[in-house]
Amino acid sequence: MSDWNAGIIDEFRANEGRVGGMFEGKPLLILHTTGAKSGAERQSPLMYLDYEDRIYVFASKAGAHSHPDWFYNVKTNPAVSIEIGTDRVDKTAIELPLNERDRIYAHQADLHSNFAEYEAATDRVIPVIELV
Repeated sequence: MSDWNAGIIDEFRANEGRVGGMFEGKPLLILHTTGAKSGAERQSPLMYLDYEDRIYVFASKAGAHSHPDWFYNVKTNPAVSIEIGTDRVDKTAIELPLNERDRIYAHQADLHSNFAEYEAATDRVIPVIELV
């Protein structure tokens, strides 16, 4: 885990799920995955969308031309857990089909303009993952 992610995770846990800086006031969770190659537990702080009683995360990697590592982890091992606030719950990660992905991603981009910027910065389709 990068020092940057570790710092966000520490702040998240110290403040019952709230952090400052670029994530201040934004919905943030900690995604726990199993490494696709290593089998080790991995943790990733991610913005999420709670919409229509469903929870989504976005494999944006800030508009990079490759998917984030956590995306490969959930494709290989979809059993995950998440921390939201002080709660930790088990979930299953399911990649949305393209038509549903487009609808949900557009909603996230309307709420948080940086997601529109991420999409414009890359040629890849940014996957949307539902946490069921």
